[in-house]
Amino acid sequence: MNKCEMKQAILAAKIEKGLSWADIAKAAKLSCEFTCSACLGMNHLEKPAAEAVTELLGLGEDLAVALQQFPLKTWEQTIPTDPVIYRWYEIVGVYGETIKEIINEKFGDGIMSAIDFSMQIDKQEDPKGDRVVVTLNGKFLPYKSW
Repeated sequence: MNKCEMKQAILAAKIEKGLSWADIAKAAKLSCEFTCSACLGMNHLEKPAAEAVTELLGLGEDLAVALQQFPLKTWEQTIPTDPVIYRWYEIVGVYGETIKEIINEKFGDGIMSAIDFSMQIDKQEDPKGDRVVVTLNGKFLPYKSW
């Protein structure tokens, strides 16, 4: 099973069983965001987590093997070469679909506003290397039916 087939099987089983990404993450004993990203094919899970997810979803051993495979993190892109800006493209490329899935699961069908929006960038000192903390805060805008 390849990562694309794995992703489709996971999404179908998630819907069929009425599970949330939090439910799946709890089984994996990992964060919701990372588990979702791995299930969408942009990260991998270690064997115990892969087997726990597979068992929860009622899917076969071939899916557990696919979850353990290292991903090829590619997406269509034209990226600026400035290293700071490039890394933001990388974050969105790797985690964008995860962010969308979790926003849709928690809020419904819609987007985060980039107009009614705030951002905060902080420094968190850490003995292993200082950390950049970015908080993005945007109003949820639901799509309307018409």
